[in-house]
Amino acid sequence: MEEEFELHSDFELLDEEQLPDGHKSGFVAIVGRPNVGKSTLLNNFLQQKIAIVSPRPQTTRSRQLGILTRPEYQIVFVDTPGIMQPRHKLDEFMLDEAMGTLEDVDIVLWLVDASEPPGPGDEEIAGRLRSLAGQTDLILGMNKADLLKPEEVMARADAYRALLPDAAWILFSATEGRGVDELFGMLLERLPEGPRFYPPEQITDIYMRDLAAELIREQILLQIREEIPHGTAVAVDEFKERETGMVYIHAIIFVEREAHKKIVIGAGGAQLRAIGAEARKEIERMLGTRVYLELWVKVEPQWRRNEKALRRLGYASQD
Repeated sequence: MEEEFELHSDFELLDEEQLPDGHKSGFVAIVGRPNVGKSTLLNNFLQQKIAIVSPRPQTTRSRQLGILTRPEYQIVFVDTPGIMQPRHKLDEFMLDEAMGTLEDVDIVLWLVDASEPPGPGDEEIAGRLRSLAGQTDLILGMNKADLLKPEEVMARADAYRALLPDAAWILFSATEGRGVDELFGMLLERLPEGPRFYPPEQITDIYMRDLAAELIREQILLQIREEIPHGTAVAVDEFKERETGMVYIHAIIFVEREAHKKIVIGAGGAQLRAIGAEARKEIERMLGTRVYLELWVKVEPQWRRNEKALRRLGYASQD
């Protein structure tokens, strides 16, 4: 029988008598345009990888929790897809995933790319966030500050601060780690007192099989150029622990065109083997055991615009 490796559990408040006086807890939504470093920051906070990262926009497609528990506090980070103007039903799903978090959290951390001046997308996000002022703590995190020249710093900071004047703000670099501790301190300072929402050993809310699918998709994003990765999805349809302790994973990579299938497979299957080899290393690191990974590629025409296909792949509400 298939064994599902699972990191999440049913929602249950823990016994408050076990917690120290003044224990803090709460939810922090990390929002922003695509490719501003949301997932990199989440992994940095947790000091382990639970969110895939690539240089490409729209790497994150679904909300994902990152749960950090210490004796004195529990912070539940909500990593969200990049906010952008939707072009198809997948983008609509991603926008709903991002914006649906804002009213149910204690703190909204708005990440921007400080290496670029504010654009129309930033102005639109700021407009949405201004309506939360006074009811939700807002922090403006200006990431990629390491890419700024010294003479650009104040003007760039002032330009972003003008969009959300009621927010606390900080310049930092998630990749270099500079300012990350200070940003975390700002979050912890604003966290309300409360109970734990999740067991202390839990670090995310999704199944290991879904994390494995994301790690496979990460390698597609990293290894294949052009626009093909945006039209790919990965579904794990078999995830079993064998008697030897090895985990067997069978996954299907969905693409939209036959030509894309050929590129993902590569000459003599070389590209698919390269994707599988690197993904297997990441999955083994995550599981702490040996993995046998089998990949297949299947054409699913226009799946990003097909609501039934989106539901089947987990990118649409099951309501």
